[in-house]
Amino acid sequence: MNLAVVLVSPKTPGNVGSAARAMLNMGASDLRIVAPRCDYLDSQAVAMAVHAADLLRSARVYPTLREALADRDLSVGTSARLRADLPAPRHPALIRPLVRQAAAPALVFGPEETGLVNSDLEQCQVTVRIPTGDYASLNLAQAVLLVCYEFLQGQDEPAPVTRKTATREEMEAMYGHLQETMHLIGYTDAVRARHTLRLWRALLDRALMSSAESRLFRGFLRQVKWKVDQAAKEGTPPDTAASPAGPAQTD
Repeated sequence: MNLAVVLVSPKTPGNVGSAARAMLNMGASDLRIVAPRCDYLDSQAVAMAVHAADLLRSARVYPTLREALADRDLSVGTSARLRADLPAPRHPALIRPLVRQAAAPALVFGPEETGLVNSDLEQCQVTVRIPTGDYASLNLAQAVLLVCYEFLQGQDEPAPVTRKTATREEMEAMYGHLQETMHLIGYTDAVRARHTLRLWRALLDRALMSSAESRLFRGFLRQVKWKVDQAAKEGTPPDTAASPAGPAQTD
């Protein structure tokens, strides 16, 4: 399985090295680090990686999570908390079929002290919660080990029929286009745009669009803009014109 592990802003070199070792234990080899706050190749990291030192050295560094996920077709966030406007975390066993059907899945882990923030989780189609006792805080490397185990240990099972879905970069571009269109037609305003887009993300991410389907949707958005522009040239307000708080807004 072409599984990537993405660490967002890790703080401690030893945790990065231990995470690399956990990946090697479970058969994952694609380590991606977003905006690290430490020297992930220092002596402590290499020592904790043990035999995964080469995996650690081959890690790719990205300035943003969006860039780290650009070529992935499924991104799975990790969180132990419920978040407003975001889908609730699910048990790993329920997400495993999605991961196994994906051509290029990614597991995303947040900083040691805070975990993933809402803006990170917005870029993940699903969120997983590792089942624990009452004390749910796990070391970064422990979390990497457990989630990689859940998604990689079943590789010998017959693979289901796969469907190639759009990359995260294609989806993020589509969501940017959707937000522009929502502002254009007065569907939402600057204050409520983020909440509204989260609802649309949750709906459209469940569809697991293909690249062609994302282009089809963007073609529809381009037609909306063309229609609004034509109406403006002719001096005729479009029928859908309304205030930002108009009836088209959803809560």
